[in-house]
Amino acid sequence: MNFPKLKNKFILAPMADVSILPFRVLCREYGASLAYTEQINALALGQKVKKALIMAESAREDKPLSLQLSGCSAKHIIDAANAVDDYDILDINMGCPSKKIVSLGYGSALLKEKEKLRELMTKVVDALDKPVTIKMRSGFKINEAPQIAKVLEESGVKAITLHARTQEQGYSGSADWNTIKAVKDKANIPIIGNGDITSPERAMEMLDKTGCDYVMIGRTAIKNPAIFKQCLDFQRKRSYEEENRSKIIHRYVDLCKKYNYDDRNSNIKMIAESFTKGLDNSAGFRNTLARLKTAKEILETFDTFISKQE
Repeated sequence: MNFPKLKNKFILAPMADVSILPFRVLCREYGASLAYTEQINALALGQKVKKALIMAESAREDKPLSLQLSGCSAKHIIDAANAVDDYDILDINMGCPSKKIVSLGYGSALLKEKEKLRELMTKVVDALDKPVTIKMRSGFKINEAPQIAKVLEESGVKAITLHARTQEQGYSGSADWNTIKAVKDKANIPIIGNGDITSPERAMEMLDKTGCDYVMIGRTAIKNPAIFKQCLDFQRKRSYEEENRSKIIHRYVDLCKKYNYDDRNSNIKMIAESFTKGLDNSAGFRNTLARLKTAKEILETFDTFISKQE
């Protein structure tokens, strides 16, 4: 099966503790054409560990969905992919730079040996009846993105997301968009560009400069889920507006309640905090936020804080 044709160019990235079902649906309501689960341990999901199953939860409104797994064993990945069925694409994480993940041989550690990578992905692709994709870094210590992408495509992978930094770079420096272009120029499968998308203007700049098929937006979406609507407006030559932050956080809390996530206020707090970064006295707001217990308290305090900014 091939990678599906998406309704637009703008995709929500998988992010730990962020890309839960309510947040994915929120971003879809603002126009995200595809969303990923947060990174799920393949071994845990294959064994149907409760936490892993919760991370893989989806809903009718959450389509198309990419299930993102971390692992280095074909058997574990295949077992995990077969443990749930409410997803459309299987994505293997080869981009996480975390030392903990790398020490297990997962994430960007998979980029170290190309022939082992070929063997792994051939087994996974051959065993599954859903499109398999990869989210990767440009290399482990050095940039080998074109060579790695060639191996992945030959293994049957149907699309590649490229975060154009090496594992060693982490999130420092700038993403090398020239590498995305180099991979796209030689690829026969969709290439999704990722890295340093901070505004609609930057999203369109990536599309224009690299020729990539889609743009993945990560950290910017945490503080501004409306970025997807803004990208669409900008692409259509329309002026775009900043969405009211209180409106967004209230909708997010509603979605958390709808999908039974409303008792997990640590996530709601994190989203509320991200919405206020850069505003006057945001440090004071964060200190107050840490002491709050309920979603109602968070919303009331957030609304009061935002009203003082206007």
